[in-house]
Amino acid sequence: MNLQDMFGLGGRVAVVTGGTRGIGEGIAEGLAAAGADVAVAARNLEDAPSVVAALEAYGVTARAYRADVTRRDDVEQLLARVLEDFGRVDILVNNAGACIHKPALEVTDEEFSSVFDVNVDALWKCSQVFGRHFVESGGGNIVNIGSISAQIVNRPQWQPAYNASKAAVHQLTKSLAAEWAPHGVRVNALAPGYIKTAMAPVDDPKFKPRWIDDAAMQRAGTPEEIAPSVVYLASDASSFTTGTVLVADGGYTLY
Repeated sequence: MNLQDMFGLGGRVAVVTGGTRGIGEGIAEGLAAAGADVAVAARNLEDAPSVVAALEAYGVTARAYRADVTRRDDVEQLLARVLEDFGRVDILVNNAGACIHKPALEVTDEEFSSVFDVNVDALWKCSQVFGRHFVESGGGNIVNIGSISAQIVNRPQWQPAYNASKAAVHQLTKSLAAEWAPHGVRVNALAPGYIKTAMAPVDDPKFKPRWIDDAAMQRAGTPEEIAPSVVYLASDASSFTTGTVLVADGGYTLY
């Protein structure tokens, strides 16, 4: 048993949606560090050049693609372009996400739908488009980024649409895993806790007492700490694992 080989992703191609910033950027870097060639997809490619350069520093091939994953045409074009440029695709990481902090009585229908459009509908479209390719080619690996919000009600902020959407992600992960396992396609999810990114004010005194102090480890995580869990789920090290939701939250959900 060679553990280094089992965790390695050399010769594989990974696609990361929402891969140019925050958790997605950290995941893309982790996959590159494990040897995978990486395609990052995002609606805005402003940060893409620096991200691609950082990935290529690991000696892999990296490219960025503009894609709105809420649009099926964009997702189908993304798959086609990755296959054209890389010749194959082995791993899909559904990371793109959206959240609205509002009490339930103040959330509009449009806001509720906008969260589900990105967190559930887009993830479904990507999973179906790439999943069809994986089934037809005899195997593949999908890692969905869920959340501890699928298991708890966050505080002090209210975010009903986000919580419901991530619960849907976890259950969809299990459904697809069960259906596609006979075809050699594994589908798992990672449920992060509070992660320090530009969009998560973990140090804000308004949030810190609940987000950070309530966690067993009493700190936020970093994208770099999340990435190895995705590498594990995407690699042969987890070859007997499908339909699972791996929690990485600093012990937040222990209480």
